[in-house]
Amino acid sequence: MNTTTAPRPSQLVHTDDRCDRCSAAARVLVLLRSGGELVFCRHHANEFRDGLRPVAVTIESPGFAR
Repeated sequence: MNTTTAPRPSQLVHTDDRCDRCSAAARVLVLLRSGGELVFCRHHANEFRDGLRPVAVTIESPGFAR
């Protein structure tokens, strides 16, 4: 039996992080099952929410609608 533990980010989103889609200030961190990560502004995180759920280990942001 294999057990995978999701990595915990040291900080949610750094103040200089920019949205991977539009370069606005990043507010949402998505940790992917593949080991990568994405950062989005709230607008794009909500736009892509349904597509992110199946591939994400975790989606973190204060006020992010899950």
